[in-house]
Amino acid sequence: MSSEKQRRIAISEDWLAVLLGLFVLGAVLAGVRLKPPSFSWATDPEVSTAGLRHAAAATRLAEDAAQAGEGALAAAARRLATVVQEGERRAIAEASAAVAAAGKQAREAGLGKRAAELDKQVGAPARGALDKVFGVENLGRSAVLWLALFVLAAAGMALMGRDVKRFAAGFPLVYVLSWVAQVAAGNATTKYLGLEYVIFALLVGFAFRGVLGAPTWLTEAVQTEFYIKTGLVIMGAGILLLEILQAGALGVLQALLVVTVVWYACFYLCRRLRVDDEFATMLSTAVSICGVSAAIAACGAIQGDRKKLSYVTSLVLIVAVPMMVVLPWLVRTAGIPDVVGGAWIGGTLDTTGSVVAAGGLISEAAMKAGVIVKFSQNVLIGLAAFALAVWWTMRQEGAAASARPSARVIWERFPKFVIGFVVASVLFSFVVPPALVQETKGLLSELRTAWFALAFVSIGLETPFGDIFRMEGGRPALAFVSAQVINVLWTLVLAWLLFGGVLFAAPPLG
Repeated sequence: MSSEKQRRIAISEDWLAVLLGLFVLGAVLAGVRLKPPSFSWATDPEVSTAGLRHAAAATRLAEDAAQAGEGALAAAARRLATVVQEGERRAIAEASAAVAAAGKQAREAGLGKRAAELDKQVGAPARGALDKVFGVENLGRSAVLWLALFVLAAAGMALMGRDVKRFAAGFPLVYVLSWVAQVAAGNATTKYLGLEYVIFALLVGFAFRGVLGAPTWLTEAVQTEFYIKTGLVIMGAGILLLEILQAGALGVLQALLVVTVVWYACFYLCRRLRVDDEFATMLSTAVSICGVSAAIAACGAIQGDRKKLSYVTSLVLIVAVPMMVVLPWLVRTAGIPDVVGGAWIGGTLDTTGSVVAAGGLISEAAMKAGVIVKFSQNVLIGLAAFALAVWWTMRQEGAAASARPSARVIWERFPKFVIGFVVASVLFSFVVPPALVQETKGLLSELRTAWFALAFVSIGLETPFGDIFRMEGGRPALAFVSAQVINVLWTLVLAWLLFGGVLFAAPPLG
């Protein structure tokens, strides 16, 4: 295949991701309410453990509700605090549901939000059982979701001139593997530890490839970039600019300082370790912004090697696993203030879900600070992609002809799916009514997850696990891990200065 043809396909793939992503958003806003499958489940001992873990939170909610004159919520929360001590699954599920219902009727929004979060932590595990996940109703929902994803993805394959028949042969297996990964991630203990579906999707892909290899009939369905670009467009609907700005400029300031310093530090290390600039750009963007999503944007901006992209995304996820567990432990052990610890976690972990889970292991204030910083970094994906496209084009064209590249060349290199991401963010931030944004938030999150799960399984299927630390003598891996160490230390300093009351008043996030 000629390089010109590859370029046309890449551009077409980007635009199709934009169209499909915006089509999904438009369909949901128009009233389509697909019921996604549930992957949440817990054993009886896990239900009991989760209840006891949040008994104190139920008691505090009851006291605060009583002081606010919310008698129904106070009574429901007291009931929940009592039944979790008994450990009976059905009673816990019913009591938690009563708390959630009373919270919806509460006049104070803060109390309602706490009630909903308590039900999520206690009631959801009690209501979720493995036999329900594999039940007829849930399998039916899974089949409907598969059909919807298949129709959209197959249409994209046809428009890109790909072999739709071969895609149709392999897609069911990719979907099943992504489904298995989400079931594994849906376990209550797994959620508590902060191990997300992205990790399991990658591991499932690795395991399948390691045992059965990569059959040729599956190749056409392994469309990592197409899946994740479509998911990124949908993800834009969850990046609400006003919420980020209202939450505080400190998160934005930290994000800018982290991205700038860590990007250049990683690029410098890559140069010193003789890692090529294409590899260095993807590694630097991944470690400094938000991991896999940023790496995809960087690869699109510089039209990078997809094998290198698969390597980078795998490396990001492998390194992230121990960080999810170690960082919260360090915050508690070292006595770091909760808000500072949350901002630290938000600036170093690579997905919003992992930040929420890790921050939740510390406190609600830590979780809020982490989400603010992470969302601020997510916003920078579009700006970073544009800057990289301009910089890389000027660099390449300048080296080739010592001439300033034209606007057309820069446009050709620009990753078009970023446009969809920005459009979605602007629409849901300023155009779509807030009530509709809130109503569709959960469904859009599930649909985005479905596309991302397909992508991460595909990464595992197309990447030999042994190559991750052997590729180019292990130099890219060494550069990335070293840069991550710098990221952890530099972000801790910034979090302390910005959120610890040193340079500014500590934000009231508790």
